[in-house]
Amino acid sequence: MKINNLGSMGVNPYKRSLEKSATAAQKPQTKEDKVEISSKAIDLQQSNEVTKARQEKVQAIKTQLESGTYTIDPKAIATGLVNFYKK
Repeated sequence: MKINNLGSMGVNPYKRSLEKSATAAQKPQTKEDKVEISSKAIDLQQSNEVTKARQEKVQAIKTQLESGTYTIDPKAIATGLVNFYKK
């Protein structure tokens, strides 16, 4: 019995997939990410009043924690969670 190369015709599917991936990798990427911040957001970031108020609030909480007088209201937390998930 004689076996001939019937049907193969010299086609290598793995070579084709390698060639396709190589050509895809050579294409230049033209897309760029761009971030734009509005002038209002920049003003808010640079606002000293907001940062001062935040620093005062954080300092007040720190002193309450250190002295042991900071209390957590579980009912207020529960109502806040319920309101958040209802919306």
